[in-house]
Amino acid sequence: MTLLLTLAWRNIWRNKRRTILTILAILFAAFLTSAMRGVAVGTWEYNVRNTLEMFAGYLQVQREGYQENPSVSKSFVRSRLLDSVITREQSVAGFAPRVMAEGLVSFRANAAGAALFGVDPDAERRVSRFHQRLREGVFFRRGDPSAIVVGYKLLENLKAHVGDTLVILAQGRDGVLADRLFRVSGSVRLGSPEFDAMAVFMDLGAAQELLAMEGRLHSVVISLSDLRGVTRVREALRRDLDAAGGTGLAVLTWQEVLPDLKQAMDFDRIGDWFFYGILIVIVALGILNTLLMSVTERFREFGVSLSLGMQPGLLVRLVLVETLMIALIGSVIGAGVGYAANVYVYYHPISLTGDLRVMYEQYGFLPQIVSTLNPGVALTVMSLILGISVVSAIYPAYRVYHLEPLKGIRYT
Repeated sequence: MTLLLTLAWRNIWRNKRRTILTILAILFAAFLTSAMRGVAVGTWEYNVRNTLEMFAGYLQVQREGYQENPSVSKSFVRSRLLDSVITREQSVAGFAPRVMAEGLVSFRANAAGAALFGVDPDAERRVSRFHQRLREGVFFRRGDPSAIVVGYKLLENLKAHVGDTLVILAQGRDGVLADRLFRVSGSVRLGSPEFDAMAVFMDLGAAQELLAMEGRLHSVVISLSDLRGVTRVREALRRDLDAAGGTGLAVLTWQEVLPDLKQAMDFDRIGDWFFYGILIVIVALGILNTLLMSVTERFREFGVSLSLGMQPGLLVRLVLVETLMIALIGSVIGAGVGYAANVYVYYHPISLTGDLRVMYEQYGFLPQIVSTLNPGVALTVMSLILGISVVSAIYPAYRVYHLEPLKGIRYT
């Protein structure tokens, strides 16, 4: 094996210019793919975490069927059993109960449809950050039955201001319409135009009283310490709830709660890999060209070796080792430089300005380009390039394996 490695190393440097150009092509492809993939993964993770930590949460416990057809009647009673099952998971950073409904908000002669959210401010601080997006006023305290926080756009549509009193009309769990007066203690701007034009936050107890919920909930939102642990924690919670007899409850991941966000990620990922595929195919053709020329130039040498008794399989292994050496040098250096670039962008995010910033904010994304520290991105690129290199070496190796000694010696 040592002799094979020595021969392969000497062979790849017999034509230094060609080898260096091939290594540079692989290096550039590995660097560009690693850097762009790192930025794509990092930016999406950054925006997903921001979206989940802003309001939606990583996981939600709901009544079965509520996600498909939300209804005030599809509620459940919060129990100590549910709390103990959730807190048993070490990855859980916090959880918060919520009540959600649709209603009508009016101020003087103006009225608008609204999405009502009953929340516990103290519990929400361990789960979400929407209370940090206050535009005016203050967030209500726990147990304050008369204060609400309204999306700034909804407040503008109603031509109301912080401190004004609004009337909220909603249908309760018992089917009876109820209305109450609420004082606007503050307004929020969450970055989503639709959400800012509909959201009304009130104390959990006040929402339960308005909707005749009698201590019932629509969801328990769970925050995790790691985005990649969502599936594992979901399965653990499902298993524990089933074992404890918590029938009728469903544990949903953020992908199920926010399917549009998941679809946007998948669509963007398809476009990225299409570009990466074109880049890697170009590199593969360059590797194939280099190997084929190198092998063809040495047909006479191979013919002499075969006539002296060398096995064709040994020559094939020699070609493959040469291929892996070239690919390994280029991919390791390129992926390493790409990872270094990802580390830099991770600690020094690129802030967008102008029209790009406006476009990102309109879609609810943060106007920043960030990267990831996950080494799996660089390792995946390295493995992909090595695999492509081996595939590119198949045809040259095939030519070598079927080379006849006499034809090889006479080859010009």
